[in-house]
Amino acid sequence: MSTVLPSATLGRVVRGTGPGLLLAHGAGGGIDANYGPILDTLAERHTVVGPDYPGTGRTPRADAPLTLDGLADQLVAAAVEEGLESFAIAGYSLGTAVAVRAATRHPERVTALVLTAGFAHLTPRLLLAARLWRDLYRADERERLAGVMSLLCLGAPAADAMAGDELDAAIKASAATMPPGTPEHLDLLTDEADVRDDLAAVAVPTLVISTTLDHLVTPHHHRQLADAIPGARYAEIPTGHLPFVERPAEWAALIGDFLADSQVAASAARGNGVPDGAGTL
Repeated sequence: MSTVLPSATLGRVVRGTGPGLLLAHGAGGGIDANYGPILDTLAERHTVVGPDYPGTGRTPRADAPLTLDGLADQLVAAAVEEGLESFAIAGYSLGTAVAVRAATRHPERVTALVLTAGFAHLTPRLLLAARLWRDLYRADERERLAGVMSLLCLGAPAADAMAGDELDAAIKASAATMPPGTPEHLDLLTDEADVRDDLAAVAVPTLVISTTLDHLVTPHHHRQLADAIPGARYAEIPTGHLPFVERPAEWAALIGDFLADSQVAASAARGNGVPDGAGTL
């Protein structure tokens, strides 16, 4: 049974035509930051709805703690408000947990999942990284934080290919553009982002994309996520935690091709009298 939707309060970008695609971005990110380089590609075949979490992009900062249930419901409400009765969800990093929770709370609306650089729960090492991230932000150590996150998030080949002044400039730019809602995102990440109990209930075609050079959310987490979702597909991109920076074309192609396949399979299932969501790809 689906959960009743709240009034949608998240600012969002809406682009393209075709089957619905809802985007769930990462902590301390935003739709433009995390999906900007692939939005045009995704919108060629989909009506894309990209809500910004509170304190990011088009959405004011929250005046109460964020919850995983509440954020999942808000994303779904934003898509419905834009005229999408059903849709796939592409989640990135923290957005993978949001996407999974949305799929289990609103099963009649979610048709497929694509989960990139995701996790089922925060292991002690990942929890340590999230707490360090939050503490450095709150201490206003933005440039130091940007340096630490560059070490964790950039794949080594990409980072090593940058000139020293180029890396320094990237760190300064990152420090200057961290959204004000980052602490609330990280509180949510450290306190609530555990979807282990949801995974067995995911009943739609799912693709887990592993960012294989990721030092923040490692391939161990990606495989753990895929193994717990019935019938999930698994794919890899040789990138760090930032596929939109290092490998945007490959990332967009994996998302688009999988969603096209899932739509064909869903049409075939309807033609054979099989309910949507039955079986896997």
